[in-house]
Amino acid sequence: MAAVVHLDTYVVAWLFGHGAESLSSVAANRIEGADAVVISPMVRLELQYLHEIGRLGQPALPVLDALEGAMGLRMAEDPFTLVVREAEAHSLTRDPFDRLIVAQAALRDSPLVTKDRSMHENYAHAVW
Repeated sequence: MAAVVHLDTYVVAWLFGHGAESLSSVAANRIEGADAVVISPMVRLELQYLHEIGRLGQPALPVLDALEGAMGLRMAEDPFTLVVREAEAHSLTRDPFDRLIVAQAALRDSPLVTKDRSMHENYAHAVW
């Protein structure tokens, strides 16, 4: 198992709203077996956007605080300039959220727990 596992935005929302039972068994096991579970700061921003457009009932901070307490979720701390440089090599989408979330995980060749088909097709370490 990888020491660090990254989560995409929708996985974070599902964990908050429904718990680990909302994930595939492979994804849940990967998270449980990780030494650290992290998110890109872009996940926080995307969660806030989803709240602002009415697709998420809570703002980003309460969601992330709850998951930090429940499972030790934390923010990845790679310098943004390195994440952007990595994102330039991942042209999987024009969606800046997805591109930077993949790049954040790719910097360390870490697994990224996601159900997003495009991420699976374009990032070898995507897990569901």
